[in-house]
Amino acid sequence: MDNLDRARLLLADHPVVDGHNDLPWALREQVGYDLDARDIAVDQSTALHTDIPRLRAGGVGAQFWSVYVSTELTGDAAVSATLEQIDVVAELLARHPADLRRALTADDMERARAEGRIASLMGAEGGHSINNSLGTLRALYTLGVRYMTLTHNDNTDWADSATDAPGVGGLSEFGREVVREMNRVGMLVDLSHVAATTMRDALATSVAPVIFSHSSARAVCDHPRNIPDDVLRMLAANGGVAMATFVPKFVLPEAVEWTLAADRNMREHGLHHLDTTPAAMRVHADFEAAHPRPVATVATIADHLGHLREMAGIDHIGIGGDYDGTAFLPAGLEDVSGYPNLIAELLSRGWSDADLAKLTWQNAVRVLRDAEAVSRELSAVRGPSHATIEALDGPAV
Repeated sequence: MDNLDRARLLLADHPVVDGHNDLPWALREQVGYDLDARDIAVDQSTALHTDIPRLRAGGVGAQFWSVYVSTELTGDAAVSATLEQIDVVAELLARHPADLRRALTADDMERARAEGRIASLMGAEGGHSINNSLGTLRALYTLGVRYMTLTHNDNTDWADSATDAPGVGGLSEFGREVVREMNRVGMLVDLSHVAATTMRDALATSVAPVIFSHSSARAVCDHPRNIPDDVLRMLAANGGVAMATFVPKFVLPEAVEWTLAADRNMREHGLHHLDTTPAAMRVHADFEAAHPRPVATVATIADHLGHLREMAGIDHIGIGGDYDGTAFLPAGLEDVSGYPNLIAELLSRGWSDADLAKLTWQNAVRVLRDAEAVSRELSAVRGPSHATIEALDGPAV
């Protein structure tokens, strides 16, 4: 039996829990949530990285669906869009009950595995989704959101992002209260996208395990979206899980440099680097023709997982591909059917069956179960926080 066959057998017993998939936003942007136009019961490979047949082929047993909204949406508009994202996840579950099962707890994840269905959880991506309101945070939890990334690409009023200029210097006092309230209700604190200062502040504040839903190792690829070694050691002490992402510009040093050059070329043509108009795409295509894009591989991701394991330990790593949230992906991991290729690569590097069961399933389930236990303890001794950002951080400047 070759390693790919072994990988598929292993995934049949301990399927992948993937920490981050942007299918809901792709459905919003591509077809305005018209699920007939993007029926994930059948192959959608011309438009999406994700559909049910490929999730099945990839050995996915649980998915955190991101209910991300752009940071261009602020205030009430961000909250409304987040609710729309939650709504489309509910619609997906209602349309595909034989394949997708709503999951709110670790026990739900195990039930889904026993039933042969894909446990479907939700994660909010960016604290802008709560509009500085702990009541809104609790409402998202009630609606099924089980993690929140503290920032996306831009700072919030209370937390610094990895890809924005320093603001409050990590977490403000209100930001710490957000973390404490997430611990109390049982919502996982997600530190992907946040500045290293925010990572350290959150780890110093949280009494429950935290996650990185889609981040890799900064020592392997020096990008601010990745996790420094000292934070990985803190994560192990915290009991959390770092879920390696597949995005080439975060995992391959050559791709980091290429992306910076491509973005600079767009600016030199008077265009925003995220512009997808036909004129902008022609400029980008001309650049790529002259400067071929470096390609990450399955081995690239295995290198990151090896380093995450070395720094944090086998009990503190997982997978968060970021499918349908990026234009490019590594060779061999082009869509959600590719996970067996990664497991086969790790087998070739000497990872044991027990190691891989932790990576794919057990660690993620355990971290949610531990957060639930902390929530029960905290809820027994204190009620909801009604603190405001104005009271804790002072009036907005």
